[in-house]
Amino acid sequence: MQSGREGAPAVHLDAVTKRFDDVTAVDTVELAIGDGEFFSLLGPSGCGKTTTLRMIAGLEFPTAGEIRIFGETMGLRPPNRRPVNTVFQSYALFPHMDVASNVAFGLRMRRVDAAERRRRVAEALELVQLGGYERRRPAQLSGGQQQRVALARALVNRPAVLLLDEPLGALDLKLRQEMQGELKTLQREVGITFVYVTHDQEEALTMSDRIGVMHQGRLLQVGTPEDVYERPRTRFVADFIGRTNFLDATVGTDGRLVLTDGTRLAVTSDEAPGTPVAVTIRPERLTWHRPDEAPTDRQRISGKVERTTYLGNAVVVEVAVSWMHLEIRSSDTARRAEPGEEVVVSFADADAVVVTDDAR
Repeated sequence: MQSGREGAPAVHLDAVTKRFDDVTAVDTVELAIGDGEFFSLLGPSGCGKTTTLRMIAGLEFPTAGEIRIFGETMGLRPPNRRPVNTVFQSYALFPHMDVASNVAFGLRMRRVDAAERRRRVAEALELVQLGGYERRRPAQLSGGQQQRVALARALVNRPAVLLLDEPLGALDLKLRQEMQGELKTLQREVGITFVYVTHDQEEALTMSDRIGVMHQGRLLQVGTPEDVYERPRTRFVADFIGRTNFLDATVGTDGRLVLTDGTRLAVTSDEAPGTPVAVTIRPERLTWHRPDEAPTDRQRISGKVERTTYLGNAVVVEVAVSWMHLEIRSSDTARRAEPGEEVVVSFADADAVVVTDDAR
């Protein structure tokens, strides 16, 4: 498969903006996606992620900015003249055609000869583990099998970039989780760039090499799953990617943060002394202790247990402290705290991350 200009990103968005009348759906997005990367655009409904994908596909065109694929400017080039294919949530299979005909449709449109079509269709179906299903109709397939047919139809054209718009959204939870692993394995096997749109945080964390988090048309943060989860830059990113706790703090005269109860953290901020800031700590980074067991080498906050919830593989303990509530998640399911019990919540300074307001 040709990758285009040597060294150029697979997809490059240069200050891309999209407006619909007076609504800005995508706001000055800068993004470079590498060749062979599994990249996910993650965000809530209406954040601009699907519009961004549609602009890469050529189904929409930017109001401003430029999109390049392997160094080539796409401009107003239509979808069929771009080195991309798109898989939609609806799959868009032809119900009157069998599996082989659905997969071969794009090849027929490109007038690929019959022998080559048969070879490439068989190759694509084997790739998605549907060899032997050639003569079945879409109605005879499960949701997961239909999704694989849609993938085969996209891959058979050998695109340089595969665009996927919430392709697992119509599947039930168990099948969706199974398909996440299969999609990542498939991407590694074919070695092409996947650009994946989802609102599901677990989906993005599970499959992606990197994630771009979008909100209100803006790209707030791009990084590896670990970067985005462990080191969120903004309050929205911290809150959207999994569960978290927010602690209000103020910047001290020495730059160190001081929590509302007077607890001083080793964490520092470049903001001016007296500036209010937010600190985020993931529930699994907090530990609860009975008062006589609390460690002295960690930050400590005293509180009272409000609720304990057993989740099978974890226990969630909610603790009310003097000015807020904290959620603690522990994999030690045999250790329980009772409602009303006085406890001490501890954490390491390294687990407290300063986040900015999303409007900044």
